Amino acid sequence: MPDLSFTAPPPRPQLLREMRLALQAAQPRLRIVAQEMLGAQTPIDFVGIETDGRLVLVVIAQDDQDLELLARGLAQRAWVEPRVADWLQLAPELGVRRQAGIRLLLLAPRFCTETEAAAQALGAEAPELWGYRCLNDGSGVAVLIEPPATAPRPAPLAVAAAPEGRPAAGRQSSFRTGLSEADLGLTPAERREFE
Repeated sequence: MPDLSFTAPPPRPQLLREMRLALQAAQPRLRIVAQEMLGAQTPIDFVGIETDGRLVLVVIAQDDQDLELLARGLAQRAWVEPRVADWLQLAPELGVRRQAGIRLLLLAPRFCTETEAAAQALGAEAPELWGYRCLNDGSGVAVLIEPPATAPRPAPLAVAAAPEGRPAAGRQSSFRTGLSEADLGLTPAERREFE
């Protein structure tokens, strides 16, 4: 078995070649129809169409410029959106369904927490942030793509019944500690001293 080691991304033409193979393996519903198509001032690395007719834009960073990648990807999507109707006239046989929307897929070796937070702030319009690594097996470089991990939703907190005399969780107590007057055994005069 050959020795595998992580390596820096290869030159861009080779990276795109390997990335295309990795994407087609990881996303079998995706058919890539264009590569390095000029978009909003810079090329869109891949334009694809999913089997349901949704347009997919893929933009790839070769280094740690993931925050810039997010901005570039959003600019590319904004540039493409008003042009979809024209694309449909030019190539109706591609099967793009305008109402299916545009999926934005961003790939980088890693994403910093600022980039992830900025993407999440976009809500339903957030692009997908996929990581990738380059592997060398001695005979060449291959790309391993890593889909984003879906964060598990936290379980709802169970509210235990409060012991008699104590306020239940969520009920406001007049004391910072959450204790009640009965817990402290204060007289009304003593309680007024704390108000």
